[in-house]
Amino acid sequence: MSTLTGMLVIMLRFLWINIFGKDLFINQIIWNYATGGASKEFYARKHDVIFYYRMSNSKYIFNPAEVKEQRTEKSLKRALNPQGARIHDMLKLPTDVWNDVNALNPMENERLGYGTQKPERLISKVILASSNQGDIVADFFAGSGTTGAVAEKLGRRWIMSDIGKPACMIMRKRLIDQDANPFLYQSVGDYQKEQFEQSEFKRISDLAHVVLSLYSAMPFNKQEVPRGNLGYIRQGRTLVYVDSPSKLTGLNTLRKAQTLRGSFMGGWDKVIVLGWNFVTNIGQEIMTLNDPKLEVLVIPPDLLDRLKTKTSYQNLIKSGDIRFSSLQYLTIKPILRKQLDDEQEDITVELDNYVLLSPDALPLSDDDKKKVQDIIANDPLSLIEYWSIDPDYDGEVFRSKWQDYRGNVESDNDPYRVVKQTRLILPLKPNRKVCVKAVDVFGFESAVTAEVKG
Repeated sequence: MSTLTGMLVIMLRFLWINIFGKDLFINQIIWNYATGGASKEFYARKHDVIFYYRMSNSKYIFNPAEVKEQRTEKSLKRALNPQGARIHDMLKLPTDVWNDVNALNPMENERLGYGTQKPERLISKVILASSNQGDIVADFFAGSGTTGAVAEKLGRRWIMSDIGKPACMIMRKRLIDQDANPFLYQSVGDYQKEQFEQSEFKRISDLAHVVLSLYSAMPFNKQEVPRGNLGYIRQGRTLVYVDSPSKLTGLNTLRKAQTLRGSFMGGWDKVIVLGWNFVTNIGQEIMTLNDPKLEVLVIPPDLLDRLKTKTSYQNLIKSGDIRFSSLQYLTIKPILRKQLDDEQEDITVELDNYVLLSPDALPLSDDDKKKVQDIIANDPLSLIEYWSIDPDYDGEVFRSKWQDYRGNVESDNDPYRVVKQTRLILPLKPNRKVCVKAVDVFGFESAVTAEVKG
């Protein structure tokens, strides 16, 4: 084991002991595998460490008989009595060294191209030995979703989470591919809020003043605006409203900005809303308001990372390297509806357009930004990675009844694009609300709803 690997193992062991308690520690399991290359600079790494804890001092589930391993030739010879009669079966109970599962090689069918993906056989071993049918299995750093995929196949319920949007997209597609039971997909927590709480800014008003300065707007003083989230642009009667990193900017915020435009200090010609996070149907809300004197822009998602110190703030002011970009949103064509008989109807849902977050706000090279700009101009729907439909949306929980994604060739023969139109045969209803959700290749999610009346 290299010095760095040894230190990492010690650190992880320390963290787990302090999270779960040393009294709850059961085993340190060595997962030994033959795959992987060799090195002339260090000993080839051929194992990972799995820490096995129980949740409490009460009895825990341990089913070693569910994950018996194949005996080696030497073990089989030892299992024979002097007369040559076999007294044990071909399998043996596992020890704390697992060497019957190899790491994924590049040609594995289950491989998804995710850097930390683990083999399904390994996760199966963990789940079978430590849970029963119907139990809940949780993985809070789920990555490519192997835990949920395996738990689903083994008849367990599951909870998965990951902070990375690409990981969540891979998980969702993986479960759909294996025809998983319906599952709930939610965005929980707030990355910008967490970053703000860890930043040097003690008050949201201080951060709002920084954002206003980076947007080249003058903030009002604290007597005029105690929250510090309003400013103005000198060159015109333009009001600038900065929303909180702890909120989702939606219809209520937009209406509040409109009210301020009309009433604050005698009124303004225009109001600009700068937001960190947005409700998924923000594009539809903006189109519903149809207000040319209202503009909504995105605060760069990495701004808090770039504002680590006062020096970095001054450098950003000098460089002018901060761009506030337009929102991404989805539009669909009017939904077509046809009654088939007394019990069923046929609806046709077709994507119309996709307006992407400005490429300037994306971490891309200049060449790649130009390519994205060309796609936006010529074929914006080709940026859609995944889209799904809830034909009976209740306004709260989205339940996908149909989906298509890049790489799926069941709907058409093009693995590089999603289909733009689909037909659904549904039970006949007088009225229905249809919700369409889409995720683009950068992980940004949009939603649009449409009322379909009889």
